[in-house]
Amino acid sequence: MNEIDRRTLLRGAVLGAVAGTALGAAGLAGAAPMRRAPAAVRDADVIVVGGGMSGLAAAKALRSAGRRVLVLEARERAGGRVHNVSTLGGVSVDGGAEFLGPTQDRIAALATEYGVTTLPTYNQGESVFWIEDVAHRVPAAVPLPVLPGTAETAAALAEIDLTAVGFPVGEPWRHRDAAYLDSITWQDWIDSHARTYEGRLFLALAESAPLSVRPHELSALFMMNYFASAGNERNPGSFERLLSVEGGAQERFFDGGAALVPLRMAATMDEAMVYGAAVRSISQLPGGALEVASARGTFTADKVIVAMSPAISDRIDYRPGLPADRTELCRGYTMGRIAKFLAIYDRPFWRDNGLSGQVIGDGTPIDVTYESYGGGHAVLMGFISADAMAALDPVPDQDFVDRCLDSFVRYFGPEARTRLVDHGFKKWDDDPWSWGGPTATTRPGILTRFGPSLREPVGGIHWAGTETADFWQGYMDGAIRSGERAAAEILVV
Repeated sequence: MNEIDRRTLLRGAVLGAVAGTALGAAGLAGAAPMRRAPAAVRDADVIVVGGGMSGLAAAKALRSAGRRVLVLEARERAGGRVHNVSTLGGVSVDGGAEFLGPTQDRIAALATEYGVTTLPTYNQGESVFWIEDVAHRVPAAVPLPVLPGTAETAAALAEIDLTAVGFPVGEPWRHRDAAYLDSITWQDWIDSHARTYEGRLFLALAESAPLSVRPHELSALFMMNYFASAGNERNPGSFERLLSVEGGAQERFFDGGAALVPLRMAATMDEAMVYGAAVRSISQLPGGALEVASARGTFTADKVIVAMSPAISDRIDYRPGLPADRTELCRGYTMGRIAKFLAIYDRPFWRDNGLSGQVIGDGTPIDVTYESYGGGHAVLMGFISADAMAALDPVPDQDFVDRCLDSFVRYFGPEARTRLVDHGFKKWDDDPWSWGGPTATTRPGILTRFGPSLREPVGGIHWAGTETADFWQGYMDGAIRSGERAAAEILVV
């Protein structure tokens, strides 16, 4: 095959894929590959596997440096776990990552660059702490209700923030207490710091609300790193910044949905984006080239960035196989069970009763809610996570909707059902390229044994994804940071 024929074949594969829009991480597929290009001819300098925020950030940095890049994306859209869904009536609302807060500098900069504006999350009136079927109303700006467990919870939060100062963010295995913290679960830590039901519940929700796994499933070292990562190089992470609205990670949301950022990024990359390109294998060839076999063809490059969660990146067949520590690391990560339910109303009726639209507590199936906005409508957004999501995974969609509305009725009254205009939802557990969300977590014993393999390149393969970030791991900002870091590793060589 001469060079002109080879380019024609590649162009045809790319243009045929670009007919779709864009999400997700790449994975396994069964389509037959295209004919293999000669090893001496590279289709790109760098192939990025996964067109989520981390993969797009890596591709953007590499292209800015003059590198030829291909992004192989399993889905027919870009954005990964940043995705707008359409309600039954066609309203576009955030189905995945949504919020923006202080010190999230990378996502803020990209939003500005691509003309995506933000709106403040409503934080007036009173929020509800729902505890054992009782609504405890407190001013939205107050971080803790006055309950029997308030004092011990405040002491525990102070210890968390003290631990975050000087924490080796992104490398928790280097912390002086890493061996101990990685030998216990977050539930163990809670039990040693709180005796009341209210105190234990609040500390459990501090973990399950952002991560969608239960405290007994998670390493305490992972959780401490997560708190510490809620900052940047100039501002140590803190409990309040991670979980608050005003001054915290939920302070603002994107007008039109967060997915506008990756979609607009991808639109500027033209033929670099290849959709429907689930990756089956990555082979490191003699002479240094890498060969990536996907559902859209087989491509070669000098370097590869796998921009995927470690919980699913080992679904790819690596040839030769990955080092044992990297394999064990991936097996030690799991995705949380999570869905997002969005109820659409003609107006925010809950404000009439002095409510902010924010609820957190032990209610089920929805245990966290926020007010949002979409397409000129008021929105109540609720998370279903962990055990509650596991219970709803097998039920029919209408039953799922009814049970979610039951939660809203308990929290906001019968108008949550009678005034309903439209609704939508996204079950991330059912997503074949995510396996859940919002981020992968580790059980005890994984980070201290295998953590250094999280970002360590394997030959010409580099690793990205929000799980590999230093600051804001698990968030859009962390995903962008990870992609920029992986690109920098290649550019300095």
